[in-house]
Amino acid sequence: MGMIGERILRTEDPDLVTGRGTFVDNLSLPGAGHVVYVRSSVAHARITNIDTKAASSMPGVLGVFTCADLNADGLNFVPIDMPLLPAGIRRPALADGTVRYVGELIAAVVAESRAQAVDAAEQVFVDYDALHAVVDPEEALTDQTLLFPDFGTNTIVNLEAGQAADFSQCEVVVSQRIINQRIAPSPLEGRVAASRWEEAGPDGVSRLTHWQACQGAHPIRNQLCAFYGLPAEQIRVITPDVGGGFGAKAFFYPEDMLLPWLAKRVGRAVRYTESRTESMNGLGHGRGQIQDIRIGGTRDGKILAYDMQVIQEAGAYARFGAFLPFMTGRMLTGTYHIPNAYMSSRSVVTNTVPTLAYRGAGRPEAAAAIERAVDLFAVEIGMDPARVREVNLVAKDQFPYTNGTGTTYDSGDYPGSLEQLLDVSHYAQLRDEQKRRRESNDQVQLGLGLAVYVEITAMSGGSEFGFVEVTTNDDGGVHAKVITGTTPYGQGHRTTWAMLVSDRLGIPFENITVIHGDTDAVKSGEITGGSRSVQIGGTNVWRAAGVVADKARQIASRLLEASVDDVVLEDGRFHVAGTPAVTRTWADVVVTAQAMGERLDGEGDFAQASGTFPSGAHLAVVEVDTETGKVKLRDMFAVDDAGRIVNTLLAEGQVHGGLAQGIGQALYEEFIYDADGNPLTGNFADYGFPSAAEVPSFVTVHMESPSPMNDLGAKGIGESGTIGATPAVQNAVVDALSHLGVRHIDMPCTAERVWRALEATK
Repeated sequence: MGMIGERILRTEDPDLVTGRGTFVDNLSLPGAGHVVYVRSSVAHARITNIDTKAASSMPGVLGVFTCADLNADGLNFVPIDMPLLPAGIRRPALADGTVRYVGELIAAVVAESRAQAVDAAEQVFVDYDALHAVVDPEEALTDQTLLFPDFGTNTIVNLEAGQAADFSQCEVVVSQRIINQRIAPSPLEGRVAASRWEEAGPDGVSRLTHWQACQGAHPIRNQLCAFYGLPAEQIRVITPDVGGGFGAKAFFYPEDMLLPWLAKRVGRAVRYTESRTESMNGLGHGRGQIQDIRIGGTRDGKILAYDMQVIQEAGAYARFGAFLPFMTGRMLTGTYHIPNAYMSSRSVVTNTVPTLAYRGAGRPEAAAAIERAVDLFAVEIGMDPARVREVNLVAKDQFPYTNGTGTTYDSGDYPGSLEQLLDVSHYAQLRDEQKRRRESNDQVQLGLGLAVYVEITAMSGGSEFGFVEVTTNDDGGVHAKVITGTTPYGQGHRTTWAMLVSDRLGIPFENITVIHGDTDAVKSGEITGGSRSVQIGGTNVWRAAGVVADKARQIASRLLEASVDDVVLEDGRFHVAGTPAVTRTWADVVVTAQAMGERLDGEGDFAQASGTFPSGAHLAVVEVDTETGKVKLRDMFAVDDAGRIVNTLLAEGQVHGGLAQGIGQALYEEFIYDADGNPLTGNFADYGFPSAAEVPSFVTVHMESPSPMNDLGAKGIGESGTIGATPAVQNAVVDALSHLGVRHIDMPCTAERVWRALEATK
């Protein structure tokens, strides 16, 4: 026992690094047709004609299909996945008369091979009557060009948080527009899916088997049921290994949803694997906020008021991205005690890729804004930004703490995380180095960027299926099977759940199997995202193991001829308390249970009432060349508090990945459209991201402020690195140049953007 908190190597990795992983694109589906979609080449237009004749006669082509075929079968509009979205804005699976962004699906080509499908797709000719493209969200607000004329406006969601902020008592008020730019999620594995209708059973009903690289098999099954009008028992969804998701694979897409229909149309299994360009121009984008902030306070550093007005890009079809400001509003004031706070937001449709969740989904946007605001305020009053934070951080003894927009944080130690960060980074020495460089007018200046963040995880609360059963193998060895509703896509669930069961039952770690991602094998499951897995899914696995332990103690009590209350399970053996010399093994208990016709199994029943709140403090150290604008990230320090940590090695991995993505947004990443809605960063040749050469070794420190919201005291750590790193790096770049008159630089802080900011001060 005692595995919790240990550094255990991931059991997933040997298969993944040796090519033995099972990904959807690896599946053997004899005779399967390959699907390639014809996509719009213009951002906004009426379709006047679709000519499929040449494509249909190409070698190997099994069929070419348009919205006319969908409509003939009584299908087309995809289900609305957010109940609060306006019903008047609906998305056809294949464009029906109008296209609204470059990359929207117009037709589907099915062929014997992918190459044949690609060739045929190029022979589908589409005639357009071009319409004005609305790319700028502020232009969208004017409603001069409507994406959905019948709806009457481009504004689809209005949200508020808090009460109107009063700045009347502030000695200093600082304002700034902040751009939290549009990001392409870019998972290693793009969208991949396959569908096959099985032979009809004795009841004459043919079941659908659908494979998809996604963040939850059951939600995908539910959407397929809604689209096709089928009962859940007629659809099986399987999610094998998934090569990353970052939130973008938490949702369904027409590319996936159409496959069962296409399989029926051509009378065979079909499969779809998107290209990188398709992924960049179709997989839901993240972020996309324009933030106008005001922060005010006293000259001794006390923040008294904070206000933010948000314009949120929803993209062409309103989905989850339209509600990102809801999370931004909940986390508006971050780690700071600012009761006087307010946010209002407007979400608008534009002729761009729809926005969805991306690692943190609304919470990084809040952190980026408040952390820039605090630094701007610190510069204005001439105080070190670390000191301003110390003055305003929520104190440890204030928890549970309710922030200025009504969100209650469960636990934390924000001053403690900042104190550890300043200590481990030798902050005072770094400031001394910065002072020397400034005094010597060094061409390369040093910048220090701080961020003290908090985020909400498992924000919806809820439950997650967890089941454990202990049996014997053919060789008599004891084995535990775990069934979980959570879906791993890089987090290490297989390892973590096995650790929890081994810790609670004392069964060898290597004898534990974890089953997930199959709606036939798993009773229920939710979308895996929002860093909810350990606190909800893990707790239910933990509780299920506890049920098994109680059943086993009942049987062991008979074998030991003792009261069950006196039986102890310790190090995988059962004994009477106080007499550890006489024991019974798991094998003894399992064999006895089998002889009695009893199963040693259990199911978790935990539903978390609300979210948990990981937090931390990050420091970025950058060097900026004042002649070229080039930024070099020299050091990155991260103190993170995710409550109780099950596997410290996996937690470090999550932090490292998050830091790299946060650095990417701060310095490199931005999805750009031209004025006509054409993507200018539609592949990795144009879309910047950090390589190993640009990312330094990280110094990481774990704190633990256990959450009272679940049995494990866990909070989740999958998004934390991203949330803290982005504003820390941006603040560092500005800090390096603040003495030269640079007040703010929007992300990404590219060499050109930094150089232009410097030139503007001359």
